[in-house]
Amino acid sequence: MTLYPLFIIFSSLAIGTTTTLLSSHWIIAWIGLEINTMAIIPLMIKRAHPRAVEAATKYFITQATASALILFAALLNAWLIGNWAINYNMHMCPSILVTIALAMKLGLAPFHFWLPEVLQGLTLPTGLLLTTWQKIAPLAILFQLAPFINTPLLMSLSVTSILLGGWGGINQTQLRKILAFSSITHLGWMVSTLTLWPPLTLLNFLIYTTITAAVFFTLITLSTTKMTTLTTTSNKNPSLLTFTMILFLSLAGLPPLSGFLLKWLIMNELSKQNLILFIVVILLLTLFSLFFYLRIAYMTITSMSPHASIYSTFWYMFPKPHPSLPILTSFSIALLPATPALCIIL
Repeated sequence: MTLYPLFIIFSSLAIGTTTTLLSSHWIIAWIGLEINTMAIIPLMIKRAHPRAVEAATKYFITQATASALILFAALLNAWLIGNWAINYNMHMCPSILVTIALAMKLGLAPFHFWLPEVLQGLTLPTGLLLTTWQKIAPLAILFQLAPFINTPLLMSLSVTSILLGGWGGINQTQLRKILAFSSITHLGWMVSTLTLWPPLTLLNFLIYTTITAAVFFTLITLSTTKMTTLTTTSNKNPSLLTFTMILFLSLAGLPPLSGFLLKWLIMNELSKQNLILFIVVILLLTLFSLFFYLRIAYMTITSMSPHASIYSTFWYMFPKPHPSLPILTSFSIALLPATPALCIIL
């Protein structure tokens, strides 16, 4: 793809997301979501492969259904309340419909079935956009709707996402599908505190985006999309493979890595709200996702290539990592000491 189409596509992505972020009117926010959806579809189908076309079709149908539901809920709310503002007031029925539609756009369970299949049919750079940038606009609307969202509904979506995200990734061998189920699980953690402490959800999303971007850039450098191919990359770039293991452990939320900071702060906030049973449930359900993270970590370190001695100098010709990868990796694994400063900012 030449430079001019890429400029149009990325400009449209930026304009669509910015429009939704800055809008307080339902129609303008809906237009921003539509621009955002249509802009990424050419990136999905730029690879001439049936799986890419299938992924783009599934993505378009899902996003169009969610957008239609958002528009219907906005019309219903304007009819019942008499106002088109997002953060002014909202009736209970349109609030539930909008929450379901935004959960469908984000990939929250039980509206998550499209995300693993779509991500599997995409290239790694496009998958990075889908799991990070494309979630900004729906989350921005959820932030504005936080005072009017049904908290029990959001808690139910959170528990379901953590359960199905961990359960669905257990038997997966494709790294893109594993990252899709990881996204579903982390979204469940994010929305658990959306109505209780929205800045914590924002911090959660920023740290998740940083870790996920570092993982995707690492996989792009290693040119791998399967767990089995990780076992043959130890002779190419051993240090990068070690950081791959640490990044997946950070996604798992193990201390003292940055991913543990998210779960620590969320559990602290939930305990302040006396939601002890909810904390116990989500911690037990997190063990499912911990299993496949540890399995990837095991394969990256303890499994060595059978021809390491023959290709021992292959790393000299290995592609250089992305320039931002060292910075992203540093934030992904060493952000825990900054916890007091982050708590003061929040």
